Amino acid sequence: MGNYYIPASYFFSHALNAKVMKSPKITSKTIELGSKYSPDFVCSPFKYTLGTMIEGLEKGANVIFQLGGGCRYGYYSELQEQILKDLGYDFLYINFITGGKADVKKIYRELKKIDKKFNPIKALYYLFITTKMIKYMDKIDDYIRKNIGFEVNENEFEKTNDEMLKEFSKTRNYISLYRTYKKYRKKIKSIKVNKKEVLKVGIIGELYTVMEPFSNYFLERELAKFGIEITRFTNAHYLLFEKTKKVKKYLKNTKEYIKYRMGADAHDNVARAKELCEKKYDGIIHIKSSFCTPEIGCMHIIEKICSKYDVPVIFFSFDSNTSEVGIKTRLEAFYEMIEMRKNNEMLPRN
Repeated sequence: MGNYYIPASYFFSHALNAKVMKSPKITSKTIELGSKYSPDFVCSPFKYTLGTMIEGLEKGANVIFQLGGGCRYGYYSELQEQILKDLGYDFLYINFITGGKADVKKIYRELKKIDKKFNPIKALYYLFITTKMIKYMDKIDDYIRKNIGFEVNENEFEKTNDEMLKEFSKTRNYISLYRTYKKYRKKIKSIKVNKKEVLKVGIIGELYTVMEPFSNYFLERELAKFGIEITRFTNAHYLLFEKTKKVKKYLKNTKEYIKYRMGADAHDNVARAKELCEKKYDGIIHIKSSFCTPEIGCMHIIEKICSKYDVPVIFFSFDSNTSEVGIKTRLEAFYEMIEMRKNNEMLPRN
């Protein structure tokens, strides 16, 4: 998902005596492969990840790690492994999640299969560095997301962020990581922006489609072209370290709409829609993969909340057959609508 292959590759290459392959970049071929061998009505992330695995195996990978749970994603590993083995691939498939939870003993046993000299103390040290890397990446991403549509020199944010990520991948220890982060945070915050009265849009939805740019047709990049300040809550740091703690808070804040967890990210998105409305955002974009059941369940609640607060909301569903032209056309119409509303609000009243 996005640039998270960098911390993942960093951890496994330092914690294990193994060659770590970078996942092939997602292309239309990836989607074609994944769709060809997937059940018709499975959600899109299944197809994307299956296609990526096939391409990785074709390039010589012989071990695949899987990490997931919360919805149907928790059943991916068994089904994907069976599909790949039916296709004739010979590999070791390791799922770190059992019954929706990480089983530390199981993880240790599986990693020992790959590296008989696996050192858990060493792995914990590099895991610490990796988690900090993810945190720093997400902090920088949040800042860029809010300002990239207003940069004076085009592509300066993206170029500087790419430089930072390259240095992150070469990190020697935590001190060097922290110094790199501080250096590039200063660089990125010094990039000139021309930002006055701006439109603010919040993006919510299913985690994979939100976080993997290719799966949402680079939606954030398109929004930035319109000069929109973007807020997005879901990132790897939130999912790994914050989500579990915030569930009770979310349910309490939205008790007039939901009583129980709705699965995956659905209850989060109901709470976030309410928060964005209360902060008087100009619009909300909800995105999901096709056939994502939890998100389908929360859509009508989000619509009800937005109607109550009079905040425009638009829903996008993505699949391998989704028209990119259609997405861009609807997005442009949504922008024109919220811009018109903003201008009308700013007109002097007689």
